[in-house]
Amino acid sequence: MSLLGIDVGTTGCKAAAFSLDGRELAGAYREHPAPRAAPGRAELDAPAIWENVKAVIAEVAARTSADPVTALSVSSMGEAVVPVSRDRRILGNSILSSDPRGAEYARELAAAIGQEDFYRINPNLIGPQYTLPKLRWLREHEPELYRRADKFLYWADLVAFLLGGEARANFTHANRSLLFDLRAGKWSERLVALGGLDAEKLGHPAPSGTVVGEVAPAIAAEIGLPAGAKIVLGGHDQCCNSLGAGAAAAGRTVCGIGTYECYTPAYARIPEPAAMIGLGLNVEHHVLPGLYVSFLYNPSGALVRWFRDTFAAGMAPGPDIYDRLSAEMPEEPTSLLTLPSFDVTGPPDYLADARGLIAGLRTSTTRGEILKSIMESATFHFVAGIEGLRALGMGTSEMVATGGGAKSDRWLQIKADIFGVPFVRPRTTECSALGAAMLAGLATGRLRDAGEAAARFVAAERRFEPDPARHGRYRERLELFRQLLPLAGGFLRRL
Repeated sequence: MSLLGIDVGTTGCKAAAFSLDGRELAGAYREHPAPRAAPGRAELDAPAIWENVKAVIAEVAARTSADPVTALSVSSMGEAVVPVSRDRRILGNSILSSDPRGAEYARELAAAIGQEDFYRINPNLIGPQYTLPKLRWLREHEPELYRRADKFLYWADLVAFLLGGEARANFTHANRSLLFDLRAGKWSERLVALGGLDAEKLGHPAPSGTVVGEVAPAIAAEIGLPAGAKIVLGGHDQCCNSLGAGAAAAGRTVCGIGTYECYTPAYARIPEPAAMIGLGLNVEHHVLPGLYVSFLYNPSGALVRWFRDTFAAGMAPGPDIYDRLSAEMPEEPTSLLTLPSFDVTGPPDYLADARGLIAGLRTSTTRGEILKSIMESATFHFVAGIEGLRALGMGTSEMVATGGGAKSDRWLQIKADIFGVPFVRPRTTECSALGAAMLAGLATGRLRDAGEAAARFVAAERRFEPDPARHGRYRERLELFRQLLPLAGGFLRRL
């Protein structure tokens, strides 16, 4: 028997089956069609993505006939929802968080309630990227679609529903709606009313890890899963990634390095709103009971990819191109500073209109120095948030690195040297599908508890210890970095 984890992202989806001792038995991946990027639009083709999800499940199911899937769960991107009918048909596309539609309704909500009062119900900083503004836009501008939809489901919940499960809203995604009462674990009547929406259009909230049904016979026959396999309510990909990296208790922080770099600390108590608002941080349920997480994020991976495409266009492509470029970096900290606001930035600044900057260039500056400066300064961006959490008693003695960027030895050593704590790379670095599979095992009793799941499924491949001398030099560079945005930010916005 095996456990199936499914991860639905913006650019692709993955399915992976794991034995009960933590070995990956089979995996499959499909890339999605590019999001529709017409002016004022950023949408995913929901029916096409569902076909991709079925394809990766079918591929994995065909390769695990000797260890059939007994339970599955789904990890997925954050705020995007999909309209569906009562008879499990997709009725329209999925509006992404980056879509600008609905911004006026976020401003309307902020004016009606105020940020701090709002945060006491739903601990997010009000913004247009969340679900409420998109649903309100649909109600006002596509009323027929809004009327026809029985439910608007997050992708993790949608896949569970289309496989035969109940229409639910897992807590981790419900937190991303601006409509959810985090402490009460239900839709907030006040926020739903202020948002001008209908609570019955949303799945009934339930904790991640809830068994919501079994794979229906018809879909089981279509994709090769055993009929009757348990469907377990999954969660937000960053939360599943945290579990898949072994963050099974408070005091662990996972650093996921993809297109966006995201630090996800896990903790056991809800902090006071004023302190978290000051840090620009949210609070969200973990997929594990009794734990909460926050997200510190910035498009660090996109910066490194920009460097590759701009400065290494003539290099032979290949999976080792980043290793070859990293070999050009100097061993010691650089004398450059990069302002990593090339695109919209995450907390604490949330800059939507800034530009990037590389300061300290000389004619002797090498390509390797520029790359290392990007990696250094992209890491500097997160120090204030991590230090702020530490001041609130939510510190961490080490970081676990996941995602494609975690394969870079040089970048993980830079991070260890800057933060002054070890960075650990697990054996499996793509952890969202793994975390979903672990959640399926926990919910169905295949795994006794989260500690046992982490011990079986998560193993450290390498540990990067900080160098005290380099850490001291980076503390000096950090002080200069903190002066850079106030000095140059206004000018860059005007530019």
